[in-house]
Amino acid sequence: MNRRSRIGQFVLSLVIFITAIPIAPPLVRAGQSPSTPAPAAQEAAPAPPAPTDTISGYALSPEKYARAKDHSNQKYLHEFISSLYGLAVLILVLALRLGPKYRDLAQRITSRWVLQVFIYAPLLLLVVAVLGVPTDAWDQQLARSFGLSVQGWASWTTDWITNQLVTLVPFVILVWILYWVIGRSPRRWWFYFWLASIPVLAFTLFLTPFVIEPLFFKFTPLAGSQPVLVAEIEKVIQRGGMDIPPERMFEMNASSKLTGLNAYVSGFGASKRVVVWDNTIKKATIPQTLFVFGHEMGHYVLLHIPKELAIFAGVLLVMLYVGFHFVLWALGRWGATWGIRGPDDLASLPALLLVLGILLFLGTPIFNTISRHFEHEADRYGLEVIHGIVSDPGQTAAHYFQTSGEMNLADPDPSPFIKFWFLDHPSRKDRVDFVVNYDPWKNGEQPAYVK
Repeated sequence: MNRRSRIGQFVLSLVIFITAIPIAPPLVRAGQSPSTPAPAAQEAAPAPPAPTDTISGYALSPEKYARAKDHSNQKYLHEFISSLYGLAVLILVLALRLGPKYRDLAQRITSRWVLQVFIYAPLLLLVVAVLGVPTDAWDQQLARSFGLSVQGWASWTTDWITNQLVTLVPFVILVWILYWVIGRSPRRWWFYFWLASIPVLAFTLFLTPFVIEPLFFKFTPLAGSQPVLVAEIEKVIQRGGMDIPPERMFEMNASSKLTGLNAYVSGFGASKRVVVWDNTIKKATIPQTLFVFGHEMGHYVLLHIPKELAIFAGVLLVMLYVGFHFVLWALGRWGATWGIRGPDDLASLPALLLVLGILLFLGTPIFNTISRHFEHEADRYGLEVIHGIVSDPGQTAAHYFQTSGEMNLADPDPSPFIKFWFLDHPSRKDRVDFVVNYDPWKNGEQPAYVK
């Protein structure tokens, strides 16, 4: 499952955790048979030759090992510093009393409270986003310097601006809901705002494949560009007893900006879909791509998306409750210094974001532990669902992890602390060790998911 780090974005707004999601119109025309390739289909790229060597564990040459470790160490440093920097930005906003200044400006422009929110919230989001540019650019430069990104700076800037615009609408709406609720229930706002945020979160996730993702990448029906692959994928779907029609399978032109291999699931209900990066199709064999698809299919079958949503909603409720008490304490101690009149003052938003950002930062290992568990379950499901369709599921998966690990510069041997704090997937070594040894059929045992 493709994930982005949300900690830096969360401290930008109450809603970044629902807007780190890229938007797609229906790509199969009405009346077109889902099993029929779309007109003007592209010629499928020749598949790479099947590997013949046997993998017993994840291994890199000394040169590749050094490069992967160098990248991983720099990436961990970047993520840690970026998280702290995001919190420092909010502290700076409070120290400079920008919240009160924007509040006063909004009040001078209009006496209507609703309009004040629609002036104040974009100004605050803009200043925090601009102050966060250095770490955003650092992330892009790091990817470019290690060959993981081929995106030019002009394109990156366009994407950055687009991301801010996409963020703006739900951010303003949630800020309006937040302070409307605070004004009517000063002691219970944390609970009522949580109730109101859940449908907003769910609706945004539902619209993500249709509305946000195509703003950043191009998506084409997999049946049109890779009909042979789709035919093989349908075998995996039948074996898993799932109903994922071809019109919900897409190829994403990741190669226009990125060099790594990946795939992910997106949306839910009527919007759910499986997306395979074009890099994966070009660099992986069809059996390896079937494993990747089986892994992503596992996220659907094992209900990881609703489970993750439910877990996140529960954690958000706890964070809002704890944040409520910490904000009251902070405003009681520094509110006058910051120019904040009380919790119902629009100028208190940076303080609330700071508290929630700190809680999210401290909760990073919890989110990553849950994510690693789901990814491990999906790996197991992927092996089971392609059993009998590909000749050696374990070696197929191992070769994919080896190839993608080399291309993605995955950390070859992260320390226990790195796994605990930074990794939202099992380490490459752990994944390879698992897939080469998982074989319940050999001893006549029942597989866990696909009987």
